[in-house]
Amino acid sequence: MAALQRLKQCHSTGIGIARLHTSSRASAREHYKMLVLGGGSGGIAMSARMKRKMGAENVAVVEPSEMHYYQPIWTLVGAGAKSVASSGRTTASVVPSGVKWVKSSVQEINPDTNTVRTDNGIEISYEYLIVALGLQLHYEKIKGLPEGFEHPKIGSNYSVQTVEKTWNALQNFREGNAVFSFPNTPVKCAGAPQKIMYLTDAFLRKTGRRTKANIIYNTSLPVLFGIKKYADSLWEIVKSRDLQVNLRHNLIEVRADKQEAVFENLDNPGETKVFEYDMLHVTPPMGPNLVIKGSPLADEAGWLDVNKETLQHKRYPNVFGIGDCTNLPTAKTAAAVAAQSAVLHRTITKVLKNDKPDKKYDGYTSCPLVTSYNTVILAEFDYNAQPLETFPIDQGKERRIMYHMKADLMPHIYWHGLLKGLWGGPEPYRKLLHLGMK
Repeated sequence: MAALQRLKQCHSTGIGIARLHTSSRASAREHYKMLVLGGGSGGIAMSARMKRKMGAENVAVVEPSEMHYYQPIWTLVGAGAKSVASSGRTTASVVPSGVKWVKSSVQEINPDTNTVRTDNGIEISYEYLIVALGLQLHYEKIKGLPEGFEHPKIGSNYSVQTVEKTWNALQNFREGNAVFSFPNTPVKCAGAPQKIMYLTDAFLRKTGRRTKANIIYNTSLPVLFGIKKYADSLWEIVKSRDLQVNLRHNLIEVRADKQEAVFENLDNPGETKVFEYDMLHVTPPMGPNLVIKGSPLADEAGWLDVNKETLQHKRYPNVFGIGDCTNLPTAKTAAAVAAQSAVLHRTITKVLKNDKPDKKYDGYTSCPLVTSYNTVILAEFDYNAQPLETFPIDQGKERRIMYHMKADLMPHIYWHGLLKGLWGGPEPYRKLLHLGMK
């Protein structure tokens, strides 16, 4: 119950949100050459890279959470294929040794004075700043949530507090409607809302309950997936497995006591439709981190305003950004963070030498679209929404080998490669594998 109450606060990935601090003004002051805000994937990866570049004593990372989670695996946790325990490690174990861990939430960023204030009264000054604060989950923007999670038959793979509720709802499903939502906001891992739909279909077939189920995917988007090649493949799966997809439907209310979900029709404002459910998976609305939104670092929408090629801030040259908190026009995924980390490392190296950044981020991101308990379509694409595939095969097809890469190999690369600052995405391997190909 207490865990669910915490969802009533605006939820962020990697860092706490701004809070009013009523005690005395900052009584302590610290200074670092490189200050990293956020201990998620981007923050830890860049902390490791900066430690090697400028020495551990010159680097600090601000992060309030005791635990660090590999969130991409929560798709499989919600379907019972992985345990939630396997997704987490202590923050103390992932912060690079020797790097200062400031166990606090960021309260205020002031790039004009090169200072950050934390919620425990510490003011930290910096020469260079990397912002990796993630985004906010807004369950509270759906009427009836987050308190609706106290009822059975409803879950969400987007929070550690609710991911196991998805698995409970799936296990206890007997017949009726299984409903899945995609919100009318930017989201992280835009494939995840439909991955759990495919896994639900596979689980119900395996357990002999599929014939009594209506599987319904209601998405706010006008398309099933943003890249046509993969969308075409997914539509074939939807048709062959008798899955119902309703485009431009946005979840606005959950009546958990009645097991009803209310969706608005985005093409006909004011028109709503009520779906009864026996299982409901909610993907919450998401938005920019509130600390960034309230600072001079934000663009008009509240996201960190960085150059999309170099990841350097557009107005403050000693500030850089990575990951979900930025306004980079690409999908928000861990794979994107990996590719960005290599580019950002190069950008900072050049800036430290007073040179112009020369490596450009092409928007590479990846979304392993889990379509069953042993198949994945590996979507990889760039800023232009064009496929940018690593392997010299057609990645638009479901493949068992790609499932094992998602479930078994990628977590290993995450913990031992990306977080150590050693994995910058598959670009070198892509070039090698495509030698001699046009």
